[in-house]
Amino acid sequence: MGIIGMGYVGLTLAAAMAGRGYEVHGVDTQPALLETLGAGRPHIFEPGVEDVFQRWVGERIFLSHDLPDSGVDAAIICVSTPVGETGRDPYLLNLAAAAEHIAKKCSPDTLVVVRSTVPVGATRSVVLPRLADAWGSARLVMAPERTIQGQALRELVELPQVVGGLDEESLRLGLQLFGGLSAQLVPVSTLETAELVKLVNNCHTDVIYSFGNEVARLTERLGLDPLEVIRATNADYPRPDICKPGYVGGGCLSKDPYLLLSAAEQAGYVPPLIRSAREVNEDLPVHVAERVVELMGDPQGKRLLVLGWAYKGWPPTDDMRGTPIASMMPGFAKAGVRVLGHDPLVGGEVIRNFGGDPVDLATGFASADAVLVITDHPEYRQLDVDRLLPGSGVRLVYDSWRVLDESQVTAHGVHYAALGYEPAVAR
Repeated sequence: MGIIGMGYVGLTLAAAMAGRGYEVHGVDTQPALLETLGAGRPHIFEPGVEDVFQRWVGERIFLSHDLPDSGVDAAIICVSTPVGETGRDPYLLNLAAAAEHIAKKCSPDTLVVVRSTVPVGATRSVVLPRLADAWGSARLVMAPERTIQGQALRELVELPQVVGGLDEESLRLGLQLFGGLSAQLVPVSTLETAELVKLVNNCHTDVIYSFGNEVARLTERLGLDPLEVIRATNADYPRPDICKPGYVGGGCLSKDPYLLLSAAEQAGYVPPLIRSAREVNEDLPVHVAERVVELMGDPQGKRLLVLGWAYKGWPPTDDMRGTPIASMMPGFAKAGVRVLGHDPLVGGEVIRNFGGDPVDLATGFASADAVLVITDHPEYRQLDVDRLLPGSGVRLVYDSWRVLDESQVTAHGVHYAALGYEPAVAR
C-alpha cells in the first residue's frame, strides 16, 4: 500500500500497518523528512513509532517522493488540510495534488482512501474528478483518522474504523483493508457521512471543552473555584459530566470546526454553537496572558518562566499545532515581559522560534519573577516546589491545570492562581 503524506496521520498509520505485516510505501515531498525517516528516526514524538520504523525500514517500510511506478493495491491520502490564518478557509491543494499523483502512478484497480480530514463533500468534489478524468472510474473510500497523540498506535487498532464508499465495491474493499487493522468496522452509506463523522467528533469535543472554560471565566469573576463547582456538579449526578477548564489546541480541534463551518455555510447554515465554542477556546490563552501580566504587577522587564510549549502535556507530545503559547506571546511582548521556556519534549530551537529563551527547570525558577504552567505534563506534576522556590524571585505561580499543590506554593509566600481561580493575596 501507499501512504501519501508522512505527517502525524500518515506516519502513525504507516507504523501501524507495517506492524500488521503490510508492505508500506510512504510518500512525502520533503527530502529532509524522508532522510530522517529512512534512518529510522521519526520527526514526530509518538510512543512506539520509532521502534517500528527502526525495525521495518527497508523491509516493510519504503520511503520516497513518489509512489512505485508499478502502482499499489491501495493508496491512502494523509496530507495536511490546513485552514488559512485569516478567514479560516480550507486549503485543499495538497489533497488535489495527492489525487493527481495517484492518478498518474496507479490504475483503476487501486483502492483510493481519503484519510485526511476534509470539509464535507471534498472527497467527491476534489479527489474523485481527478481520478475519473485519468481512469474513467475509481474505487474510492473515505475513512477518517480519529486518534489522539500519545496513544495513536493503540487507538488505530482498538478504535472502530469508520468507512464510507463511493459505491458498494469501494466500500467492500475499504472494509477489507481496514479489517486488517481494526477488529471493529463501522460502514456508513456515503463518502460524505464518513467525512462528517470526523468533524462531528472533534466539534463536539471543542464544544464540551468550551463549556468548562465558560465556567472558569465565570468563577474568576465571582471569586469561586471552578474545580470545586465542577466536582460538586458531577458528583454521582446521572447527567453528562462537565469538563475541567483548559486550553484546547492541536492539529484537529483548532482546525476541524472551521472545516465544518465552511461546509455548513456552503449548505446555507451557520452553526452558532460551533462558532461560539471555537471563539471561547481561542480566547482563553489570550485572556490568561492578560491575567498573568496583570497579576505580575509592573511587568516591564520581568521574567516569566513558561512550563509547557506543546499544545498539551498528557498524553505527552511535542506537537506545536494550536499551542496556547502562540496566542500568549504577543501579550507578553507588549507588556515587556521576557519569557523563559521549558518543555520536556519540545526542543530549544522551537522555543526560540516562538520567542522564548530555553532554560532548564532549576535555572528557570532561579531566574524568574513568575511561573506559568501551561501543560499538565507528568514532569510538572512531580515538581518539587519546596526545592525550587526557596531563594528564587518567583512571586506568582499561575498553574493552569492545577498540577501543583497550592498550599506548598503559598507556604513560600508565592501567590497562586489558576484558570478561573484567583484567590486574594494574603496580607
